[in-house]
Parts: sequence; structure tokens; C-alpha cells
Amino acid sequence: MRGYTVLEADCAEAALELLDDPELYVDLFVSDVIMPGMDGPTWVKQALGERPDTKVVFVSGYAEDAFGPEGNQMQNSVFLPKPFSLGQLSTIVQQQLN
Repeated sequence: MRGYTVLEADCAEAALELLDDPELYVDLFVSDVIMPGMDGPTWVKQALGERPDTKVVFVSGYAEDAFGPEGNQMQNSVFLPKPFSLGQLSTIVQQQLN
């Protein structure tokens, strides 16, 4: 709806599999913080090992400090608390991409 191409993964492990494709270019990761299996900060940290300049938006219904000191100090990342509107998400995405 906002002109972005979105690739969706149903879990962190699937997201990492998508990113195994070296020809896939990704500008931004949007991830929940708390997920079943691997959590958001853990998979994003792994992905940033291969794609260090990728920007990140973490979302969560929990307070920002719920994902510990590692997550909120991650380079090029911002936090968007739930609930949020499509407009708020679009604004944060645009800020990260600029």
C-alpha cells in the first residue's frame, strides 16, 4: 500500500533462509522482539553479520528494555511500541530508509 516490496517470513529461521540468497537486496528488517523459537534481536544480529548496513525496526507490545541491552544498542535500529498505526509504521520505515 505504501510502495514497498515486502518479503515475509513466518519465523526467524525462515527469515535467515531467505537471506541466504546473496542476490537478494534488503534495505530494512522489521521484526517483532518476542517470537517463538529464535527471538528478534538474535536473528537480526545473525543477519547483520552478513548485511551490516541493513537498517532495523523492532516492534513489540513490551517495553523497549524487555529485549535487553543488546537489542536496543544494535546499530541502525529503532524501536516502535505496539500498538501502532500504519501511518506510524510508514513514518518509522521512511525515517530508517533516509
